[in-house]
Amino acid sequence: MSIERIYREESGRILATLIRLVGDFDLAEEVLHDAFAAALEQWPGHGLPHNPRAWLVSTARHKAIDRLRRDTRFAQKREELARWAAAADDAPPEFADGDEPSVADDRLRLIFTCCHPALALEARVALTLRTLGGLTTEEIARAFLVPVATMAQRLVRAKQKIREARIPYRVPPADMLPERREAVFAVLYLVFNEGYAATSGEELVRRDLTAEAIRLARLVADRMPDVPEAKALLALMLLHDSRRDARVSADGEIVLLEEQDRSLWDAAEIAEGIRLTETALRDGGPGPYALQAAIAALHAEARRPEDTDWRQIAELYRELLARHPSPVVELNRAVAVAEASGAEAGLRLLDEIERKGELASYHLLPAARGRVLARLGRRDEAADAFRRALELASNGPERRFLERRLAEAERGAGSPGGDASPAGSLVPVSEEDSR
Repeated sequence: MSIERIYREESGRILATLIRLVGDFDLAEEVLHDAFAAALEQWPGHGLPHNPRAWLVSTARHKAIDRLRRDTRFAQKREELARWAAAADDAPPEFADGDEPSVADDRLRLIFTCCHPALALEARVALTLRTLGGLTTEEIARAFLVPVATMAQRLVRAKQKIREARIPYRVPPADMLPERREAVFAVLYLVFNEGYAATSGEELVRRDLTAEAIRLARLVADRMPDVPEAKALLALMLLHDSRRDARVSADGEIVLLEEQDRSLWDAAEIAEGIRLTETALRDGGPGPYALQAAIAALHAEARRPEDTDWRQIAELYRELLARHPSPVVELNRAVAVAEASGAEAGLRLLDEIERKGELASYHLLPAARGRVLARLGRRDEAADAFRRALELASNGPERRFLERRLAEAERGAGSPGGDASPAGSLVPVSEEDSR
């Protein structure tokens, strides 16, 4: 296992542990990077440790102690760091005294800390994506469709607020869960979406993030057994994740929904997702995640592309948009309408979205317009739309996909359609579904 892979798969968990132990987001990030720098120096010559994560936690711990000894805050931290230093290097970092086993997870505690009601909702989501998901400020800014400088300021203010308000690092008691529920759900789905359709890099799917989001969603659903939307969120993740093995070809290229080998879909995840969706709808009605899970279930139940009930999907999107307005939901509805009622109807909706300007920097809007225009035989306009999408896209497989679409439009070949499977996130997060 390479250091790069360990960083990718373990840095979020290590950072969550360090934040708990040192009580400071910035210091935890600094010593995490120090520990990986030490690994780059030592591991090539000495070999990979038996437990790389424990080695990194231990090294970061010592780096933190060294830094704090040079800092006036050391006196305040001395007792806590002494307890930490006495712990065994390979002690599992997932559990802390006093927490219930089902929720005693550093990363889950981190989500609830970041989602404290003292923080603005967007700041809660952004900070958790930065620390839990390991996303860069640029990636988070892209997800929220805001300038990088704006997002950087938002993150600084959020960390400052947690430090100054002494917000506790814990899963709150049951009576305090409702005030953080919305942000926690949004964070988990954003982390899942970043794994499901990465905003940048050379991989479309980051399975470490999707698996972690599903694991945490299970913990949250266990913690909130009487909240139907918690079950619906888990269902939504499972139904989308069920397609993971069919979404990318052997050479790493995107495989559209209509072209996927449906025998590769995970039948167990689909069955569990449909069961949870039905339970959530029965117990809680059409909540935002329940509606999205119902849409995903319709895709999962279609044994062939032509069996997909696009009219029902478009209607569910209409209901979702009425209850929870969002430009991304509006975009996904337009794609569904194009499938259900024809390309002209879909294009009218897409043009209206473009006129509003809310998704001006969102590459999937011109990508969807290009696909619909190609269907209508308006190849010059389709090519222009695909060029615009290429300017905005940063993920390698997506860019190569759009380049192929552009070449088809320039040749006048058009395209019979794209992966219009909707996920309809209530927050502006990159999706593969509106192509």
